Amino acid sequence: MRWIVKGDFDGLFGLGLNNFINFLLIINLSLFVLGFSVELVVERILPAMGVAILFGNVFYGWQARRLGLRLGRDDVTALPYGINLLPIFFFIFYVMLPAQQIALSSGMSKAEADVIAWKAGVIACIGSGLIEVFGSFFVHHIRKVAPRAALLSALAVIGIFFIGADYCFRAYAFPAIGVPTLLLTLYFYYGGVRLKWNLPGGLIILVVGVAIAWITHAMGLNSPVAGLTGTGLELGVYLPGAYGLGALGALGEMIAYAAIILPMGLINVVGSMQAIESAAAAGDDFAPRETLVVNGVGSLIAGGLGSPFPTTLYIGHLGMKQIGARAGYSVMNGVAMALLCLTGSFGLIARYVPIEAGMAILIWVGFTIGAQAFQAVPRRHAPAVIAGLIPGIGAFTALISKRILGAVGYGTPEQPYGPELFTDLTAKGNLYAEGVFALEQGWLYCSIVLTAAMVAIIDRKFTALMGWLAGGAGLAAIGIIHHYRVIDRDITTALGPAWPWVSGYLLALILLALVRWLFVSGETVELVSGELKD
Repeated sequence: MRWIVKGDFDGLFGLGLNNFINFLLIINLSLFVLGFSVELVVERILPAMGVAILFGNVFYGWQARRLGLRLGRDDVTALPYGINLLPIFFFIFYVMLPAQQIALSSGMSKAEADVIAWKAGVIACIGSGLIEVFGSFFVHHIRKVAPRAALLSALAVIGIFFIGADYCFRAYAFPAIGVPTLLLTLYFYYGGVRLKWNLPGGLIILVVGVAIAWITHAMGLNSPVAGLTGTGLELGVYLPGAYGLGALGALGEMIAYAAIILPMGLINVVGSMQAIESAAAAGDDFAPRETLVVNGVGSLIAGGLGSPFPTTLYIGHLGMKQIGARAGYSVMNGVAMALLCLTGSFGLIARYVPIEAGMAILIWVGFTIGAQAFQAVPRRHAPAVIAGLIPGIGAFTALISKRILGAVGYGTPEQPYGPELFTDLTAKGNLYAEGVFALEQGWLYCSIVLTAAMVAIIDRKFTALMGWLAGGAGLAAIGIIHHYRVIDRDITTALGPAWPWVSGYLLALILLALVRWLFVSGETVELVSGELKD
C-alpha cells in the first residue's frame, strides 16, 4: 500500500477545506466575539491546534496503512480527523463567553477576563478529552443507556439553528454571495452530481464566493470585503508551549461548566464510535478502543498546549473512500494545517477570504446534522426527536435575545441586566423569558432527558420513563439544568438547586405513576412504521 495515491489529493482538499473554514471561524469568533488579543490567538491557540491535528492525522494515516498491509489491500482509507464545528460554538458561547462576562462583572479588566475565558475553554477541552479517553472503554454501555434519538436530537438543534439558521441569516444579509453559494453547495452535495476533471465542489464554491465578494466590493455594493480590516496575525514562526497546563489551577471552572463539558464529551465519544462503525461498514474495520483513545489524546494535547477546542473524528469516511483517498490524504492534511497554524498564514488568508465566501459549506453541515436525527432513528421516534429540539430552540432564542439586548445597550455598566428585565420581556414582548433562560441552562442535558423520556413512552418502557424523570429532577436539584443567575453583563449558568423545576419533574413522575396505577387498563401503540405491535 503506497503512502500517497492520486485520490489522496482529492481527499486532502475535501478534508482540508472543512478544517480551513473551521479555522477561519475560530479566528473570527475569538477576535471579534470574545475580543481576544492577536497574541493569544496566534501564540497559544493556533499552534496548539496545529500540533494536535498533526498528531491525529499522522496516526490515522499510519493506522490505515498498517491495516492495509496486514490485510494485503491497497484500498484502505484513513478516518477523517480535525476540528469539529460543534464544540467551536459551544465552548465559545456557553463556556468562554459566560466566563468572560462573569469576570468582567466582578470588576476584572478586559485582559484579565480574557485570560479567565481562555482558561475555562482550555479546561473544557481537557475535560472533553478525558471523557473521550475514559468513554472509549464504556461507549457500548453509554449507547445502551441513552437512546440514539436522545443524542442525535441534541445535535440536530445545533445543526438546524446554531449553524444552519444563524449562517443563513448571515448569507441573506449578503444575498449576492450568500444565495448563489448556498444553492451551489446544496446542488453539489445533495444533487448527486459528478463534476468534470474530478473538481472538488468545495473549491468551486469558495472561488465563486471570493470572486463575487471582491467584485461587489469593487462596484461599491454591499460586500463583506468592506469589513476585512485584517486580523493582525502576521507571518512568522509560532512554536507551541505547555500553556494549557497552567490553566489547571482553575479546575473549579470544570465543575461550573459540567453541563457543557460532559454531554459534549459523550457526544464526541458516540459520534466517533459511529464514524468507526461507518468505516467498518465500508470494509475498513479499525480497532475501536485504540481509535477512540487516540482521538481523546488529541484533545488532551490541544488543551495541554493551550487550545480551547477539542479535536475529533468526522463522519465522512465513505465519501473519502469513494473519491479514492487512502492513507496519504490524512497525513497531508495534518502537515498542511500545522504549517498554516505555526506560521500565522491564516492571518494572511483572512485578509482576502471573507468567511461569507465559504460559509455555505457550514450551512450544509448544519442541514446534514439536522437531517440525520430523523433519518438514523426509527420512524416512531420522530416525535421524540422534535421534543428534544425544544430546549435547544430555547437556548437559540436566548442567544438571539441577548444579542438584541446587547445592541440596545443592556449588559453595560450604564444599563445592567436585572430581574425587572424578565417582567418587561414577558409583559411587553410576550416572551416568556424565565422559561427561555431556564431551558437555555444545561439545555443539552434537558434535551437528552426529554427525548429519552419520549422514547420510553413510545416504546412502552415505563420504568425507563420514571428513571429519566428522576434524572431530570436530580440534574435540576444540582443546578446542571435550568438554574441561571442574572449578573450585570449576562444571564448565565450557576450551580444551585432549581427548585421550581425539580418540583415539576417530580410532580410529573408522581402523577404518571398514579395514573398508570389507578386508571390505565392496558397499553396500545398507534403504528407509525409497523415496528411495534400489541
